[in-house]
Amino acid sequence: MLIPHLHFDGNCLEAIDVYEKAFNTKVDTESIDYMSDGKKIAHAIIKIHGTEVFLNDALKFINDTFDINCGAHLIITFNSVDELLVCYEILKSDDKLSPFYETSYSKLVGNFKDKFGVLWGFMVTA
Repeated sequence: MLIPHLHFDGNCLEAIDVYEKAFNTKVDTESIDYMSDGKKIAHAIIKIHGTEVFLNDALKFINDTFDINCGAHLIITFNSVDELLVCYEILKSDDKLSPFYETSYSKLVGNFKDKFGVLWGFMVTA
């Protein structure tokens, strides 16, 4: 089993809120474990399109010299262009350029980073 694990810079709770809206899901509240400050997340699990994703603030605050730029790229497939665009509108960063284009294997495909620095690849499979 492969479990994507996203590490945040103290804003994991904000990321959870955005991802819950974007992917129409909820974090597993029983999975949430707070760090000793009671604010930062040591561990949480959210399901995105049927896959468990681990989320935390822990690496940054356990050792502030640890480089958490690990090059993760999460691919999400959608059933329709409309579904993709709704999710993208919630997650996109401040840039105004659309990263999407049509290919022979997808009506719409593209890659972008959200405001948390997570690299997403979105594509329509139908």
